[in-house]
Amino acid sequence: MAIPTVAICFGGVSAEHEISCLTAGGVSKAIDPDRFQVVGIGITKAGKLVRVSLEQLRAFAVPSSQLPSLSGDYPAACLLQLEEGGVAVATHSPDGLTDVVPIDVAFPLLHGPFGEDGTIQGWFEMLSLPYVGAGVAASAMSMDKDLTKRMLSFASLPVVPWVLVTDGEWKADRVRLTGLVAELGYPVFVKPARSGSSVGMSRVVHERDLDDAIETALRHDPRVIVEAGLVGARELEVAVLQGHFGDPPRVSRPGEIIVSGNDGFYDYQSKYLDVDYVSLQVPADLTEPTEERLRLLAARVFVVMGVEGLARVDFFLPEGGEPVVNELNTMPGFTTGSLFPRMWEASGVSYPELVADLIDLALERPIGLR
Repeated sequence: MAIPTVAICFGGVSAEHEISCLTAGGVSKAIDPDRFQVVGIGITKAGKLVRVSLEQLRAFAVPSSQLPSLSGDYPAACLLQLEEGGVAVATHSPDGLTDVVPIDVAFPLLHGPFGEDGTIQGWFEMLSLPYVGAGVAASAMSMDKDLTKRMLSFASLPVVPWVLVTDGEWKADRVRLTGLVAELGYPVFVKPARSGSSVGMSRVVHERDLDDAIETALRHDPRVIVEAGLVGARELEVAVLQGHFGDPPRVSRPGEIIVSGNDGFYDYQSKYLDVDYVSLQVPADLTEPTEERLRLLAARVFVVMGVEGLARVDFFLPEGGEPVVNELNTMPGFTTGSLFPRMWEASGVSYPELVADLIDLALERPIGLR
């Protein structure tokens, strides 16, 4: 009996290209070869589809302080619908299409815009190709931090206070927006609404620095959010998996990000490179009622946002207060050192088991509207 073929899709045109390469390297090493066959489909920073072998996939790792990237030197690739049904990946050469391999499920490991925001999910839907993770609408809404907050607020879930700034409004009514930000109180965090990994993000302590921070974020996204900086709050995360065959979501034990320097700012470098001022504690040191509250909130966020597959829900826990939702990530960092798999490992699910579970969930899911 033939085993399913999984297409690992990674790279992409976003600023998180290198992180996607790291994630693909980790997942490709964890897939059980007795259960799944693997093909690699890379997307270069220029948006070109390329064919990547399993050996090349497994070579993506952090060598020292440099993150891996996908060049355009790989053979060109394309996806095509087969006449007999189904989808295949092929190498596109001067001689035509070669090395045609039917695929059963896609595993999109793309972070950020044009990968985690519903765009590639829509392509898979049009191809009738099963895929791991959230659908089009849930991906798009969860990627947009403003829309996420609106959805969660409507469902009476606690979120960090924020102000939305669009490029048009910033040019037309800067004074009013600056006043709204002042009402949040400083410090604040300025973020592109649809970016991740802290790309384009700034911590602003004084109003005089707000303009530069917003201009920086606007270079990444015409929609920017400014969030209240909850001074002294703990940064906690919870991993969620979809239940099988309609069962409720499964929720991990929480983890905590502890930043001892850099003004308490968990930036791009501290997330993905080896720095000594950040530690990840899994499971987090919490009272039983607080942990249970976080896990219940995480499951509720997953359901409210209509997520499938997986998600990481990020929280702030103010001293002496109740947890509030920071944001939702439908394709979190997935290397062996990332918090998502580490939280599941602390909850009794190994990294290879986690990868296999996600593929199984995708194969269970029917094609078409759900």
